Amino acid sequence: MRYKNYVWPHNPRVYTIEYQRAMGARKVPYGRYCLQDLGPSQRIMKGEGEFVGEDAYDQFKQLATVFYSDGPGLLVHPVWQISNAYFVELSLRQEPRSDYVAYTFTFWEGYDGHSTSLTVTKPQSTTNTGTTAGGQYYTVVRGDTMWGISRRYGISLTALIALNPQIKNPNLIYPGQKVRVS
Repeated sequence: MRYKNYVWPHNPRVYTIEYQRAMGARKVPYGRYCLQDLGPSQRIMKGEGEFVGEDAYDQFKQLATVFYSDGPGLLVHPVWQISNAYFVELSLRQEPRSDYVAYTFTFWEGYDGHSTSLTVTKPQSTTNTGTTAGGQYYTVVRGDTMWGISRRYGISLTALIALNPQIKNPNLIYPGQKVRVS
């Protein structure tokens, strides 16, 4: 999981997502109620995790530093869609130790609209690395990860994700998929 410039050393143990819809209810004189759908409100993403090892407390301090940074950021979850979110809560579940920290967190998704449109791309060359007028592309093989590709090409993971807006979940790439690397 990743938020802004922080990458969790391992994914949180528990992760829940709440969808909420705002509703208005008004009593009709001598009758029942009239409901009004006010639309979806923020999606709330909560979780709990732990840092274990000699740098556990340092990891928590890094996460707390990200919590204190202003504004929304890109939240990348291993199995869920990427969202623009605000980091609204970070709590310790017990007294921290230098080698073990248990914590909870909450993110609220910023609502920027929703799109279900698909983007069709033409296949590039069948070699593992190819160049087109738009840049250099790498063809994913079994076992590849976006992080591994970013290290191989000397580009930050954030920059690689930005170069590939067609990849909705950077934690889920497939053999044969084209990834732009420059």
